[in-house]
Amino acid sequence: MKRRQFTPTLLAAGAALALAGCAGPQVQDYARETPPINLREYLSGPLTAHGMFTDRSGRVVKRFTVTMTGTWQGDSGTLDEHFTYSDGSKQRRVWHLKDLGNGRFSGRADDVVGEALGESSGNAFRWTYTLALPVDGRVWNVTMDDWMYRMDARTVLNRTAMSKFGVHLGDVTLSFTKD
Repeated sequence: MKRRQFTPTLLAAGAALALAGCAGPQVQDYARETPPINLREYLSGPLTAHGMFTDRSGRVVKRFTVTMTGTWQGDSGTLDEHFTYSDGSKQRRVWHLKDLGNGRFSGRADDVVGEALGESSGNAFRWTYTLALPVDGRVWNVTMDDWMYRMDARTVLNRTAMSKFGVHLGDVTLSFTKD
C-alpha cells in the first residue's frame, strides 16, 4: 500500500477552503434581493419595533418595544428611539445618521463608542459598531454585527449578533413596522 504525502500547496489549498467555509455573509450577497432597502426612505417618519434579547444558549432574557421617529435634512438624519422593556424600564437612544452615498452610512449615538458604519445592497443593510452596554453596574463595550432585511413596504427584520473579545454573548431580534 502506497502512502500519500501532502504537499505544502495541497495543505495551503485545504486551509483556504476551510477558512472560506467559515466566512460569513457579505452585504453584496443580497444585491439581487427585493424589495430594496432604502434606509433614508424607510427610516423617515414613525416606526414601531418589537424585539428580544437572547443569551448565547438561546434563552430569552429581555423583551422590548421601540417607538421611533426618523427625520432627514439633506444627507443628515436623526432616528429618535424610545425603548420600553418587559421589566418596565425605559431607555432612549438618538442616532445621528449620515448618508455617505452608494448605500453607505455612518452613525453616532451617546452609547455608541466611536462611529457605526453601515452598507446596503439589495434588501439588506449591515451595521457594525461598538455599544457601551451597562451590565450589573459596569459598562461593557460590546461589538454589534447588525443585519436588517427589508421584507415588504412596511416590514424590516433585524438580527444583531453581540460579542466581546470575539466571544458570542447573544442576539437581538427585532421586527420593524413602518406606521
